[in-house]
Amino acid sequence: MTTAPETSGPFTLAVCAEMVFRSLPVLDRLKRITELGFVAEIWDWTKHDIAALAKSGASFSSMTGYVTGTLADDAGADELIRTAKLSIPVAKQLNCPRLNLHGTGLDGQGLPVVRSEVVTGAMWLKARDTLERIADLGEHEGVTFVLENLNEAVDHPKTPFAKAADTIALVSSVNRPSLKLNLDLYHAQIGEGNLIELCRLALPHIGEIQVADVPGRTEPGTGEINYPAIARALDAMGYRGVIGMEAWPSGDDELALSRFRQAFTV
Repeated sequence: MTTAPETSGPFTLAVCAEMVFRSLPVLDRLKRITELGFVAEIWDWTKHDIAALAKSGASFSSMTGYVTGTLADDAGADELIRTAKLSIPVAKQLNCPRLNLHGTGLDGQGLPVVRSEVVTGAMWLKARDTLERIADLGEHEGVTFVLENLNEAVDHPKTPFAKAADTIALVSSVNRPSLKLNLDLYHAQIGEGNLIELCRLALPHIGEIQVADVPGRTEPGTGEINYPAIARALDAMGYRGVIGMEAWPSGDDELALSRFRQAFTV
């Protein structure tokens, strides 16, 4: 039986199972996340026993929605669509409503499989076309794909369409309910800053918000981002969705999750 997740004021809080309780097997991580009242998120589904995850009792918020592929070239786009189609039955098995995308596939170190020194106008047009195809797929299958912004300065150099401004431009130009933003505020702080106004700009297209503090990609309350102020602003804007902690605990895992909850309890 799945445990209903707790909420913090207007938000549902999710925790990335790839980044917390890492001394435990993933099923034990999911058990701890669920016991503490959070929804869970996973990355590459091909690395997991999906049947076991489905029986774990965890509720899932998002997962990586492709295996390989890119947005902005013909062969890569076809591969992205192909592996997105493979991801959808997995998402349905886990009752996971959001499937996450990036501008290009990322390797085991988070580096882009296809590096882009420059993003051309033709690449923008191809990326938009690919996302139209993704939106068609999501609409047909009853799932939502979300496009995540990344940062180039620290974690993902030479990734195309990395900035939040890029993902907002692409998603808003498609403007379909089956394609939304995964607005990652950790990446946005490194790449752009001005987070509250960024949230306001992105609000009509947000499917989920992910958070970690800067520097270090650790839990809220350990760095420079004033997450309680952002939480109050999101509440005032009327955001009522998921906030996902995609962060490494700075020390004790349960303390990290407690700090996360405290930052987003309004």
